[in-house]
Amino acid sequence: MSILIKKASIQDLSTLQSLGRKTFYETFSAHNSEEEMQNYLNKSFATEKLTTEINNPDSQFFIAWEESLPVGYLKVNSGKAQTELQDETSLEIERIYVKSSHHGKKVGQILYEKALEIAQEENKKYLWLGVWEENLRAVNFYKKNGFVQFDTHIFKLGNEEQTDLMMKKTLH
Repeated sequence: MSILIKKASIQDLSTLQSLGRKTFYETFSAHNSEEEMQNYLNKSFATEKLTTEINNPDSQFFIAWEESLPVGYLKVNSGKAQTELQDETSLEIERIYVKSSHHGKKVGQILYEKALEIAQEENKKYLWLGVWEENLRAVNFYKKNGFVQFDTHIFKLGNEEQTDLMMKKTLH
């Protein structure tokens, strides 16, 4: 299996929308009501919102391709685009999502390594992210890659409040 990582542009909007909706649904639908899931997906992956995110110079999206099939994606933020902290010396990994059909095939690792490469190129001091405490697959993935928890925050999915672990990896 050969995976190619390509930076996404506004031309990739519909691919990012469908990939984002599918992977988020696969990851979280078992733990949330269908109504809450649909509301979140409609809001988070709305054309206008995603267009703004893609066009933000402090955000970058990358799509993992297996031949002509998009199988995962990465979103990183620096500066004011970061969801919290907004430290100029850090890079936030806001999203790494992989289709369930490609779990265990190193796609997430390849996307993570792209984020690490960007952080090093931009001479960032650390990478950080928020990950749902119940998503043990993701928590263990980040621990394996050298991330440690430094805080928690609340992620709201509709009326549901869920705890995200805030994790970071120091680079220098």
